[in-house]
Amino acid sequence: MINPDKVIKTIRMTEKSNKLSSNYGQYTFDVFPSATKFTVREAVEQTFKVTVTRVNIMNRKGKPKKSRRGQPIQASDSKRAIVTLKSGDKIELT
Repeated sequence: MINPDKVIKTIRMTEKSNKLSSNYGQYTFDVFPSATKFTVREAVEQTFKVTVTRVNIMNRKGKPKKSRRGQPIQASDSKRAIVTLKSGDKIELT
């Protein structure tokens, strides 16, 4: 058994993710950099009691920015997972 708190950070609530969840049954999560497709699948199934059919992972590189003093800095990288549920399953977001 895995600890879902060590895999999933938050669920993303954006316009695009809301459209994916209502039309296709796909939910978007921010996950820790060490998460894999298999651990994300187990964590979502354990936490929300649903059946996962597919997991896609995106590694997003941080954009270059400037600090207040004008020095170039790098925004932090992030990792997201798009989880597709079995038809009929739903995650209640309140």
